Amino acid sequence: MRSSEDKLAAGSLESYPDDHSRREFLLRAGGAVAGAAFIGVTSQSFAAPERRKVKFVGPLSNAERKSRRKKVYALKKRLALQEYKSPVVPLSLNGDEAVYPNGIACFSKSLPHDENGIADPAALQAFLQACQAGTAKAFEDVPAGGGLLQFKNPMAGYGYTLTGTDPHNTYLPPPPTLASAEQASEAAEVYWQALLRDVPFSQYARSPLVQAACDDLNRFSDFRGPREGAAVTPQTLFRSTIRGASAGPYLSQFLLKEMTMGHTPMSQMYLCAEPGSDYVHTWEEWLALQRGIVPSLDVPLQPAKRFLTTGRDVAHHVHLDFPYQTTMTAALVMANIGVPVNASNPYLAMPRQCAFATFGQADVMAAIAQVSTLALKTAWRHKWTLHRRTRPEEFCGRVHRRLTAGLDFPVNTELLGSRVLEETFSRTGSYLLPQAFPEGSPAHPSYPSGHATFLGACVTVLKAYYNETHVIPDPVVPSDDGQLLLPHQGPPLTVGSELNKLASNVAFGRNFSGVHWRTDATEGILLGEQVAISMLRDFKATYSEQFQFRFSSFNGTVIII
Repeated sequence: MRSSEDKLAAGSLESYPDDHSRREFLLRAGGAVAGAAFIGVTSQSFAAPERRKVKFVGPLSNAERKSRRKKVYALKKRLALQEYKSPVVPLSLNGDEAVYPNGIACFSKSLPHDENGIADPAALQAFLQACQAGTAKAFEDVPAGGGLLQFKNPMAGYGYTLTGTDPHNTYLPPPPTLASAEQASEAAEVYWQALLRDVPFSQYARSPLVQAACDDLNRFSDFRGPREGAAVTPQTLFRSTIRGASAGPYLSQFLLKEMTMGHTPMSQMYLCAEPGSDYVHTWEEWLALQRGIVPSLDVPLQPAKRFLTTGRDVAHHVHLDFPYQTTMTAALVMANIGVPVNASNPYLAMPRQCAFATFGQADVMAAIAQVSTLALKTAWRHKWTLHRRTRPEEFCGRVHRRLTAGLDFPVNTELLGSRVLEETFSRTGSYLLPQAFPEGSPAHPSYPSGHATFLGACVTVLKAYYNETHVIPDPVVPSDDGQLLLPHQGPPLTVGSELNKLASNVAFGRNFSGVHWRTDATEGILLGEQVAISMLRDFKATYSEQFQFRFSSFNGTVIII
Protein backbone atom coordinates (compact mmCIF):
# COMPACT_ATOMS: atom_id res chain seq x y z
CA MET A 1 0.00 0.00 0.00
CA ARG A 2 1.35 3.39 -0.95
CA SER A 3 2.10 5.98 1.71
CA SER A 4 0.50 9.42 1.65
CA GLU A 5 3.88 10.80 0.56
CA ASP A 6 3.97 8.45 -2.45
CA LYS A 7 0.44 9.48 -3.38
CA LEU A 8 1.36 13.14 -3.14
CA ALA A 9 4.38 12.56 -5.38
CA ALA A 10 2.11 10.93 -7.92
CA GLY A 11 -0.29 13.86 -7.82
CA SER A 12 -3.13 11.99 -6.16
CA LEU A 13 -5.81 14.04 -4.41
CA GLU A 14 -6.21 11.15 -1.99
CA SER A 15 -3.05 12.30 -0.25
CA TYR A 16 -4.88 15.37 1.03
CA PRO A 17 -6.87 14.39 4.11
CA ASP A 18 -9.57 17.07 4.06
CA ASP A 19 -11.57 19.31 1.73
CA HIS A 20 -9.53 22.40 2.60
CA SER A 21 -6.31 20.72 1.53
CA ARG A 22 -8.02 19.34 -1.59
CA ARG A 23 -9.12 22.86 -2.59
CA GLU A 24 -5.59 24.16 -1.93
CA PHE A 25 -4.19 21.46 -4.23
CA LEU A 26 -6.65 22.34 -7.02
CA LEU A 27 -5.86 26.04 -6.73
CA ARG A 28 -2.16 25.38 -6.97
CA ALA A 29 -2.65 23.01 -9.90
CA GLY A 30 -4.89 25.55 -11.62
CA GLY A 31 -2.26 28.24 -11.18
CA ALA A 32 0.34 26.01 -12.79
CA VAL A 33 -1.92 25.22 -15.79
CA ALA A 34 -2.80 28.91 -16.22
CA GLY A 35 0.87 29.82 -16.16
CA ALA A 36 1.66 27.23 -18.81
CA ALA A 37 -1.17 28.45 -21.06
CA PHE A 38 -0.01 32.05 -20.72
CA ILE A 39 3.40 31.34 -22.23
CA GLY A 40 1.95 29.13 -24.95
CA VAL A 41 3.25 25.82 -23.71
CA THR A 42 1.26 22.59 -23.41
CA SER A 43 2.13 19.34 -21.77
CA GLN A 44 2.60 17.73 -25.25
CA SER A 45 5.57 20.03 -25.87
CA PHE A 46 7.80 17.94 -23.66
CA ALA A 47 8.87 14.38 -23.80
CA ALA A 48 8.16 12.34 -20.69
CA PRO A 49 11.13 12.68 -18.35
CA GLU A 50 13.24 9.66 -17.64
CA ARG A 51 12.15 8.00 -14.43
CA ARG A 52 14.76 8.50 -11.72
CA LYS A 53 15.26 6.66 -8.50
CA VAL A 54 14.77 9.70 -6.23
CA LYS A 55 12.45 9.30 -3.32
CA PHE A 56 10.30 12.30 -2.52
CA VAL A 57 10.91 13.61 1.00
CA GLY A 58 7.80 15.23 2.36
CA PRO A 59 7.29 17.54 5.34
CA LEU A 60 7.37 16.33 8.91
CA SER A 61 4.60 13.96 9.77
CA ASN A 62 1.99 14.92 12.33
CA ALA A 63 3.70 12.71 14.86
CA GLU A 64 7.05 14.38 14.22
CA ARG A 65 5.49 17.84 14.47
CA LYS A 66 3.88 16.92 17.77
CA SER A 67 7.25 15.69 18.98
CA ARG A 68 8.87 19.01 18.02
CA ARG A 69 6.12 20.88 19.80
CA LYS A 70 6.98 18.96 22.96
CA LYS A 71 10.64 19.86 22.49
CA VAL A 72 9.74 23.55 22.13
CA TYR A 73 7.70 23.36 25.31
CA ALA A 74 10.54 21.60 27.14
CA LEU A 75 13.04 24.21 25.94
CA LYS A 76 10.92 27.14 27.08
CA LYS A 77 10.23 25.42 30.36
CA ARG A 78 13.95 24.72 30.89
CA LEU A 79 14.90 28.34 30.22
CA ALA A 80 12.13 29.58 32.50
CA LEU A 81 13.21 27.16 35.22
CA GLN A 82 16.81 28.27 34.83
CA GLU A 83 15.71 31.87 35.35
CA TYR A 84 13.50 30.89 38.28
CA LYS A 85 16.33 29.04 40.02
CA SER A 86 18.91 31.80 39.54
CA PRO A 87 19.89 33.52 42.81
CA VAL A 88 17.93 36.60 43.80
CA VAL A 89 20.27 39.55 43.31
CA PRO A 90 20.67 41.62 46.50
CA LEU A 91 19.57 45.24 46.44
CA SER A 92 21.79 48.04 47.65
CA LEU A 93 20.74 51.70 47.91
CA ASN A 94 22.85 54.70 48.85
CA GLY A 95 20.29 55.83 51.45
CA ASP A 96 20.10 59.45 50.32
CA GLU A 97 16.30 59.56 50.04
CA ALA A 98 16.03 58.74 53.76
CA VAL A 99 18.86 61.12 54.73
CA TYR A 100 17.34 64.07 52.83
CA PRO A 101 13.54 63.86 53.15
CA ASN A 102 13.17 67.24 51.41
CA GLY A 103 14.13 65.44 48.17
CA ILE A 104 17.30 67.36 47.28
CA ALA A 105 19.08 64.08 46.43
CA CYS A 106 16.12 62.70 44.45
CA PHE A 107 15.30 63.35 40.80
CA SER A 108 12.38 65.76 40.76
CA LYS A 109 12.37 67.48 37.36
CA SER A 110 8.91 68.56 36.11
CA LEU A 111 7.44 68.73 39.65
CA PRO A 112 6.44 72.04 41.28
CA HIS A 113 9.50 73.68 42.89
CA ASP A 114 9.83 76.62 45.28
CA GLU A 115 12.11 79.60 44.63
CA ASN A 116 15.10 77.73 46.07
CA GLY A 117 14.59 74.83 43.68
CA ILE A 118 13.22 72.39 46.25
CA ALA A 119 10.35 70.17 45.12
CA ASP A 120 6.90 70.67 46.63
CA PRO A 121 6.57 68.05 49.43
CA ALA A 122 3.12 66.85 48.37
CA ALA A 123 4.17 66.48 44.76
CA LEU A 124 7.38 64.70 45.76
CA GLN A 125 5.40 62.30 47.96
CA ALA A 126 3.03 61.56 45.07
CA PHE A 127 6.04 60.94 42.81
CA LEU A 128 7.65 58.50 45.24
CA GLN A 129 4.36 56.69 45.76
CA ALA A 130 3.95 56.38 41.98
CA CYS A 131 7.44 54.88 41.72
CA GLN A 132 6.43 52.34 44.36
CA ALA A 133 3.03 51.57 42.83
CA GLY A 134 4.30 51.27 39.26
CA THR A 135 0.95 52.06 37.66
CA ALA A 136 0.22 54.44 34.82
CA LYS A 137 -2.54 56.11 36.82
CA ALA A 138 -0.24 56.83 39.75
CA PHE A 139 2.24 58.62 37.48
CA GLU A 140 -0.59 60.53 35.77
CA ASP A 141 -1.70 61.76 39.19
CA VAL A 142 1.69 63.29 40.10
CA PRO A 143 1.30 67.10 40.14
CA ALA A 144 3.15 68.97 37.38
CA GLY A 145 5.22 72.10 37.86
CA GLY A 146 3.36 74.16 35.30
CA GLY A 147 5.30 73.09 32.21
CA LEU A 148 4.59 70.57 29.49
CA LEU A 149 7.51 68.22 30.22
CA GLN A 150 6.38 64.58 30.48
CA PHE A 151 7.98 61.79 32.49
CA LYS A 152 10.09 59.67 30.14
CA ASN A 153 8.34 56.29 29.97
CA PRO A 154 8.47 55.20 33.66
CA MET A 155 6.21 52.20 32.94
CA ALA A 156 9.03 50.53 30.99
CA GLY A 157 10.73 49.83 34.31
CA TYR A 158 7.88 47.64 35.55
CA GLY A 159 7.35 45.34 32.57
CA TYR A 160 8.63 41.85 31.86
CA THR A 161 10.86 40.29 29.23
CA LEU A 162 10.77 36.71 27.92
CA THR A 163 14.40 36.73 26.75
CA GLY A 164 17.34 37.05 29.09
CA THR A 165 17.33 37.91 32.77
CA ASP A 166 14.37 39.69 34.32
CA PRO A 167 15.26 43.40 34.64
CA HIS A 168 14.31 43.22 38.33
CA ASN A 169 16.98 40.60 39.01
CA THR A 170 20.04 42.45 37.70
CA TYR A 171 22.81 43.93 39.82
CA LEU A 172 23.78 47.58 39.97
CA PRO A 173 25.86 48.99 42.85
CA PRO A 174 24.49 52.10 44.57
CA PRO A 175 25.59 55.47 43.19
CA PRO A 176 27.80 57.80 45.26
CA THR A 177 26.02 59.62 48.08
CA LEU A 178 25.20 63.29 47.68
CA ALA A 179 27.77 64.61 50.14
CA SER A 180 30.58 62.14 49.36
CA ALA A 181 34.04 62.92 48.02
CA GLU A 182 33.32 60.67 45.04
CA GLN A 183 30.22 62.71 44.18
CA ALA A 184 32.28 65.90 44.50
CA SER A 185 34.88 64.57 42.07
CA GLU A 186 32.21 63.56 39.56
CA ALA A 187 30.68 67.03 39.78
CA ALA A 188 34.07 68.65 39.17
CA GLU A 189 34.55 66.38 36.16
CA VAL A 190 31.25 67.35 34.48
CA TYR A 191 32.00 71.04 35.09
CA TRP A 192 35.37 70.56 33.35
CA GLN A 193 33.74 68.65 30.51
CA ALA A 194 31.39 71.58 29.95
CA LEU A 195 34.29 74.06 29.91
CA LEU A 196 36.31 71.91 27.49
CA ARG A 197 33.52 71.02 25.04
CA ASP A 198 35.11 72.92 22.16
CA VAL A 199 38.72 71.77 22.55
CA PRO A 200 39.63 69.14 19.91
CA PHE A 201 40.65 65.85 21.47
CA SER A 202 43.87 65.95 19.46
CA GLN A 203 44.79 69.19 21.26
CA TYR A 204 44.37 67.90 24.80
CA ALA A 205 48.10 67.37 25.32
CA ARG A 206 48.78 71.03 24.43
CA SER A 207 45.83 72.74 26.13
CA PRO A 208 46.58 74.67 29.38
CA LEU A 209 42.93 74.34 30.40
CA VAL A 210 43.07 70.56 29.93
CA GLN A 211 46.14 70.45 32.14
CA ALA A 212 44.30 72.55 34.72
CA ALA A 213 41.47 70.00 34.67
CA CYS A 214 43.94 67.14 35.21
CA ASP A 215 45.63 68.98 38.08
CA ASP A 216 42.30 69.74 39.69
CA LEU A 217 40.95 66.18 39.44
CA ASN A 218 44.21 64.88 40.91
CA ARG A 219 43.38 66.90 44.06
CA PHE A 220 40.25 64.86 44.80
CA SER A 221 40.59 62.05 47.31
CA ASP A 222 38.10 59.72 45.60
CA PHE A 223 38.22 60.38 41.86
CA ARG A 224 37.88 57.01 40.12
CA GLY A 225 38.80 57.81 36.54
CA PRO A 226 41.70 56.10 34.75
CA ARG A 227 45.26 57.26 35.41
CA GLU A 228 48.74 56.95 33.99
CA GLY A 229 50.79 55.87 36.96
CA ALA A 230 49.13 57.71 39.81
CA ALA A 231 47.94 60.75 37.86
CA VAL A 232 45.07 61.86 35.67
CA THR A 233 46.69 63.01 32.41
CA PRO A 234 45.48 64.49 29.10
CA GLN A 235 45.62 60.93 27.70
CA THR A 236 43.26 59.54 30.37
CA LEU A 237 41.03 62.60 30.88
CA PHE A 238 37.29 61.96 30.35
CA ARG A 239 37.76 58.29 29.53
CA SER A 240 36.31 55.22 31.20
CA THR A 241 38.19 52.48 33.02
CA ILE A 242 36.99 49.64 30.76
CA ARG A 243 39.67 47.71 28.88
CA GLY A 244 41.08 49.55 25.87
CA ALA A 245 39.15 52.78 26.36
CA SER A 246 42.25 54.79 27.30
CA ALA A 247 44.48 53.46 24.51
CA GLY A 248 45.24 55.44 21.37
CA PRO A 249 43.14 58.34 20.04
CA TYR A 250 40.15 59.49 22.09
CA LEU A 251 37.56 58.58 19.44
CA SER A 252 36.82 55.02 18.40
CA GLN A 253 37.55 54.06 14.80
CA PHE A 254 33.89 53.06 14.59
CA LEU A 255 32.88 56.73 14.87
CA LEU A 256 35.21 57.74 12.03
CA LYS A 257 35.63 55.10 9.35
CA GLU A 258 33.49 54.88 6.23
CA MET A 259 30.65 52.38 6.12
CA THR A 260 28.59 50.92 3.30
CA MET A 261 24.81 50.91 3.42
CA GLY A 262 23.79 48.36 0.79
CA HIS A 263 25.70 49.56 -2.29
CA THR A 264 26.15 53.11 -1.02
CA PRO A 265 29.43 54.17 0.63
CA MET A 266 28.76 56.63 3.45
CA SER A 267 31.22 58.79 5.34
CA GLN A 268 30.75 59.59 9.02
CA MET A 269 30.64 63.36 8.60
CA TYR A 270 27.81 64.95 10.58
CA LEU A 271 26.13 68.28 11.17
CA CYS A 272 27.50 69.48 14.50
CA ALA A 273 26.48 72.19 16.96
CA GLU A 274 28.13 75.60 16.79
CA PRO A 275 30.98 76.10 19.28
CA GLY A 276 29.85 77.95 22.40
CA SER A 277 26.23 76.77 22.13
CA ASP A 278 25.68 76.42 25.88
CA TYR A 279 22.47 76.87 27.85
CA VAL A 280 21.11 77.43 31.36
CA HIS A 281 23.27 80.27 32.69
CA THR A 282 20.73 82.00 34.97
CA TRP A 283 18.77 80.89 38.00
CA GLU A 284 15.51 81.77 36.25
CA GLU A 285 16.32 79.48 33.33
CA TRP A 286 17.34 76.68 35.70
CA LEU A 287 14.20 76.97 37.81
CA ALA A 288 11.95 76.98 34.74
CA LEU A 289 13.53 73.73 33.58
CA GLN A 290 12.96 72.07 36.97
CA ARG A 291 9.29 73.04 36.76
CA GLY A 292 9.03 71.37 33.35
CA ILE A 293 8.95 74.51 31.22
CA VAL A 294 10.82 73.51 28.06
CA PRO A 295 12.35 76.19 25.82
CA SER A 296 12.88 75.93 22.08
CA LEU A 297 14.94 72.85 21.24
CA ASP A 298 16.68 74.45 18.27
CA VAL A 299 20.48 74.23 18.42
CA PRO A 300 22.51 76.35 15.95
CA LEU A 301 24.45 74.09 13.60
CA GLN A 302 27.70 74.59 11.74
CA PRO A 303 27.12 75.10 8.00
CA ALA A 304 29.28 72.19 6.81
CA LYS A 305 29.34 68.56 7.83
CA ARG A 306 32.43 67.41 9.73
CA PHE A 307 33.97 64.45 11.45
CA LEU A 308 33.54 64.42 15.22
CA THR A 309 36.50 66.15 16.87
CA THR A 310 35.32 67.63 20.19
CA GLY A 311 33.25 66.83 23.23
CA ARG A 312 30.51 69.08 21.89
CA ASP A 313 30.46 67.14 18.62
CA VAL A 314 30.01 63.84 20.47
CA ALA A 315 27.38 65.39 22.75
CA HIS A 316 25.36 66.59 19.77
CA HIS A 317 25.79 63.22 18.06
CA VAL A 318 24.15 61.41 21.00
CA HIS A 319 21.39 63.96 21.49
CA LEU A 320 18.78 62.59 19.06
CA ASP A 321 20.26 59.21 18.09
CA PHE A 322 18.24 56.00 18.25
CA PRO A 323 19.35 53.29 20.69
CA TYR A 324 21.43 50.98 18.50
CA GLN A 325 22.45 53.55 15.89
CA THR A 326 26.17 53.70 16.68
CA THR A 327 26.53 49.93 17.00
CA MET A 328 24.61 49.38 13.75
CA THR A 329 27.11 51.76 12.17
CA ALA A 330 29.96 49.81 13.78
CA ALA A 331 28.65 46.56 12.26
CA LEU A 332 28.50 48.21 8.83
CA VAL A 333 32.04 49.54 9.27
CA MET A 334 33.26 46.06 10.20
CA ALA A 335 31.68 44.64 7.05
CA ASN A 336 33.31 47.41 5.01
CA ILE A 337 36.83 46.82 6.34
CA GLY A 338 36.54 43.03 6.30
CA VAL A 339 36.54 42.15 9.99
CA PRO A 340 36.32 38.34 10.23
CA VAL A 341 33.72 36.58 12.32
CA ASN A 342 34.40 35.28 15.81
CA ALA A 343 36.57 32.15 15.84
CA SER A 344 33.69 30.32 17.57
CA ASN A 345 31.39 30.84 14.56
CA PRO A 346 30.34 27.31 13.46
CA TYR A 347 30.23 28.25 9.75
CA LEU A 348 33.99 28.54 9.66
CA ALA A 349 33.97 24.73 9.57
CA MET A 350 31.16 24.43 6.98
CA PRO A 351 32.51 24.98 3.45
CA ARG A 352 29.19 23.97 1.86
CA GLN A 353 27.05 26.41 3.89
CA CYS A 354 27.12 30.07 4.86
CA ALA A 355 25.57 32.12 7.63
CA PHE A 356 22.62 34.48 7.22
CA ALA A 357 19.59 34.30 9.52
CA THR A 358 21.87 32.72 12.09
CA PHE A 359 25.41 34.06 12.55
CA GLY A 360 25.11 36.34 9.52
CA GLN A 361 24.60 40.08 9.34
CA ALA A 362 20.83 39.62 9.52
CA ASP A 363 21.28 37.86 12.85
CA VAL A 364 23.70 40.50 14.17
CA MET A 365 21.49 43.46 13.29
CA ALA A 366 18.41 41.85 14.85
CA ALA A 367 20.37 40.94 17.97
CA ILE A 368 21.68 44.46 18.64
CA ALA A 369 18.20 45.89 18.13
CA GLN A 370 16.68 43.36 20.52
CA VAL A 371 19.33 43.70 23.20
CA SER A 372 19.08 47.51 23.17
CA THR A 373 15.41 47.26 24.14
CA LEU A 374 16.17 44.74 26.87
CA ALA A 375 18.94 47.02 28.15
CA LEU A 376 16.69 50.08 28.26
CA LYS A 377 13.98 48.22 30.19
CA THR A 378 16.66 47.11 32.66
CA ALA A 379 18.08 50.61 33.04
CA TRP A 380 14.58 52.01 33.54
CA ARG A 381 13.92 49.46 36.29
CA HIS A 382 16.87 50.82 38.25
CA LYS A 383 16.12 54.45 37.48
CA TRP A 384 12.50 54.51 38.57
CA THR A 385 12.16 51.77 41.17
CA LEU A 386 15.46 51.98 43.08
CA HIS A 387 17.93 54.82 42.72
CA ARG A 388 16.23 57.98 41.34
CA ARG A 389 19.61 59.76 41.39
CA THR A 390 19.54 63.50 40.84
CA ARG A 391 20.91 64.79 37.53
CA PRO A 392 24.08 66.94 37.26
CA GLU A 393 21.84 69.83 36.23
CA GLU A 394 19.90 69.55 39.50
CA PHE A 395 22.92 68.96 41.76
CA CYS A 396 24.82 71.93 40.35
CA GLY A 397 21.77 74.07 41.04
CA ARG A 398 22.29 73.19 44.73
CA VAL A 399 25.96 74.22 44.39
CA HIS A 400 24.94 77.54 42.85
CA ARG A 401 22.37 78.26 45.53
CA ARG A 402 24.81 77.44 48.31
CA LEU A 403 27.45 79.80 46.92
CA THR A 404 25.10 82.66 45.93
CA ALA A 405 22.32 82.47 48.54
CA GLY A 406 24.09 80.81 51.46
CA LEU A 407 21.72 77.85 51.62
CA ASP A 408 23.12 74.91 53.57
CA PHE A 409 22.98 72.29 50.83
CA PRO A 410 25.29 69.30 51.52
CA VAL A 411 28.11 69.92 49.04
CA ASN A 412 31.45 68.27 49.82
CA THR A 413 34.18 70.80 50.61
CA GLU A 414 36.50 69.22 48.03
CA LEU A 415 34.20 70.54 45.33
CA LEU A 416 33.78 73.93 46.96
CA GLY A 417 37.56 74.34 46.84
CA SER A 418 37.84 73.34 43.18
CA ARG A 419 39.21 75.72 40.57
CA VAL A 420 36.50 74.58 38.16
CA LEU A 421 33.87 76.63 40.02
CA GLU A 422 35.91 79.81 39.55
CA GLU A 423 36.42 79.02 35.87
CA THR A 424 32.70 78.36 35.38
CA PHE A 425 31.66 81.57 37.13
CA SER A 426 34.15 83.68 35.16
CA ARG A 427 32.75 82.29 31.90
CA THR A 428 28.99 82.25 32.62
CA GLY A 429 28.39 84.47 35.66
CA SER A 430 26.91 81.58 37.66
CA TYR A 431 27.85 78.27 39.25
CA LEU A 432 25.19 76.41 37.29
CA LEU A 433 26.39 73.62 35.01
CA PRO A 434 26.34 74.86 31.37
CA GLN A 435 24.13 72.50 29.38
CA ALA A 436 24.76 71.42 25.78
CA PHE A 437 21.01 70.91 25.21
CA PRO A 438 18.46 73.74 25.55
CA GLU A 439 16.13 71.43 27.49
CA GLY A 440 18.89 70.26 29.82
CA SER A 441 18.48 66.71 31.06
CA PRO A 442 15.62 64.40 30.05
CA ALA A 443 12.76 63.73 32.44
CA HIS A 444 13.93 60.53 34.04
CA PRO A 445 16.40 59.79 36.85
CA SER A 446 20.12 59.77 36.18
CA TYR A 447 21.40 56.36 37.29
CA PRO A 448 22.28 54.43 35.20
CA SER A 449 22.71 56.10 31.84
CA GLY A 450 20.39 54.57 29.27
CA HIS A 451 22.92 55.22 26.50
CA ALA A 452 25.67 53.53 28.50
CA THR A 453 23.47 50.52 29.23
CA PHE A 454 22.38 49.84 25.67
CA LEU A 455 25.89 50.54 24.32
CA GLY A 456 27.34 48.08 26.82
CA ALA A 457 24.79 45.50 25.70
CA CYS A 458 25.17 46.07 21.95
CA VAL A 459 28.97 46.11 22.04
CA THR A 460 28.94 42.83 23.97
CA VAL A 461 26.81 41.28 21.23
CA LEU A 462 29.18 42.52 18.52
CA LYS A 463 32.16 41.01 20.34
CA ALA A 464 30.30 37.69 20.51
CA TYR A 465 29.85 37.62 16.71
CA TYR A 466 33.07 39.20 15.42
CA ASN A 467 36.79 38.58 15.89
CA GLU A 468 37.76 41.12 18.52
CA THR A 469 41.50 40.45 18.15
CA HIS A 470 41.51 41.59 14.52
CA VAL A 471 43.71 44.63 13.94
CA ILE A 472 41.87 47.51 12.31
CA PRO A 473 43.54 48.41 9.00
CA ASP A 474 44.66 51.97 8.27
CA PRO A 475 43.46 53.65 11.49
CA VAL A 476 42.63 57.36 11.28
CA VAL A 477 42.19 60.51 13.35
CA PRO A 478 40.20 63.60 12.33
CA SER A 479 41.89 66.89 11.58
CA ASP A 480 41.19 69.61 14.13
CA ASP A 481 38.67 71.29 11.81
CA GLY A 482 36.91 67.96 11.20
CA GLN A 483 37.22 68.15 7.43
CA LEU A 484 39.78 65.40 6.89
CA LEU A 485 40.78 62.00 8.23
CA LEU A 486 44.51 61.67 8.79
CA PRO A 487 46.56 58.50 9.31
CA HIS A 488 46.98 57.49 12.94
CA GLN A 489 50.54 56.77 13.98
CA GLY A 490 50.80 54.48 16.98
CA PRO A 491 50.37 50.94 18.30
CA PRO A 492 47.81 48.72 16.52
CA LEU A 493 44.14 49.17 17.40
CA THR A 494 42.04 46.02 17.72
CA VAL A 495 38.34 45.54 17.07
CA GLY A 496 37.62 44.61 20.70
CA SER A 497 39.38 47.63 22.19
CA GLU A 498 37.77 50.02 19.71
CA LEU A 499 34.32 48.56 20.39
CA ASN A 500 34.91 49.05 24.12
CA LYS A 501 36.05 52.59 23.35
CA LEU A 502 32.88 53.14 21.32
CA ALA A 503 30.78 52.30 24.38
CA SER A 504 32.89 54.71 26.42
CA ASN A 505 32.67 57.50 23.81
CA VAL A 506 28.90 57.36 23.57
CA ALA A 507 28.37 57.08 27.33
CA PHE A 508 30.76 59.95 28.06
CA GLY A 509 29.20 61.96 25.25
CA ARG A 510 26.16 62.21 27.52
CA ASN A 511 28.46 63.43 30.31
CA PHE A 512 29.87 66.07 27.96
CA SER A 513 26.26 67.15 27.47
CA GLY A 514 25.88 67.80 31.20
CA VAL A 515 23.12 65.23 31.69
CA HIS A 516 25.00 62.28 33.28
CA TRP A 517 27.71 61.40 35.80
CA ARG A 518 30.81 59.20 35.49
CA THR A 519 29.25 56.31 37.42
CA ASP A 520 26.06 56.58 35.35
CA ALA A 521 28.29 55.76 32.38
CA THR A 522 30.70 53.19 33.78
CA GLU A 523 28.14 51.17 35.74
CA GLY A 524 25.61 51.43 32.92
CA ILE A 525 28.08 49.84 30.50
CA LEU A 526 28.60 46.93 32.89
CA LEU A 527 24.86 46.56 33.44
CA GLY A 528 24.38 46.35 29.67
CA GLU A 529 26.99 43.60 29.54
CA GLN A 530 24.93 41.59 32.08
CA VAL A 531 21.84 41.99 29.93
CA ALA A 532 23.63 40.90 26.74
CA ILE A 533 25.20 37.83 28.35
CA SER A 534 21.80 36.68 29.61
CA MET A 535 20.24 37.21 26.16
CA LEU A 536 23.06 35.35 24.40
CA ARG A 537 22.60 32.50 26.88
CA ASP A 538 18.98 32.16 25.83
CA PHE A 539 19.89 32.55 22.14
CA LYS A 540 22.42 29.74 22.47
CA ALA A 541 19.68 27.34 23.51
CA THR A 542 17.63 28.08 20.36
CA TYR A 543 20.26 27.70 17.62
CA SER A 544 20.45 24.39 15.72
CA GLU A 545 24.21 24.81 15.12
CA GLN A 546 26.75 23.40 17.58
CA PHE A 547 28.96 26.20 18.93
CA GLN A 548 29.95 28.35 21.90
CA PHE A 549 29.80 32.12 22.23
CA ARG A 550 33.30 33.18 23.32
CA PHE A 551 34.40 36.79 23.85
CA SER A 552 36.10 39.15 26.31
CA SER A 553 34.22 41.11 28.95
CA PHE A 554 34.84 44.79 29.58
CA ASN A 555 37.36 43.90 32.29
CA GLY A 556 39.16 41.38 30.09
CA THR A 557 37.68 38.15 31.49
CA VAL A 558 36.91 35.53 28.83
CA ILE A 559 33.17 34.79 28.70
CA ILE A 560 32.09 31.38 27.37
CA ILE A 561 28.41 30.59 26.76
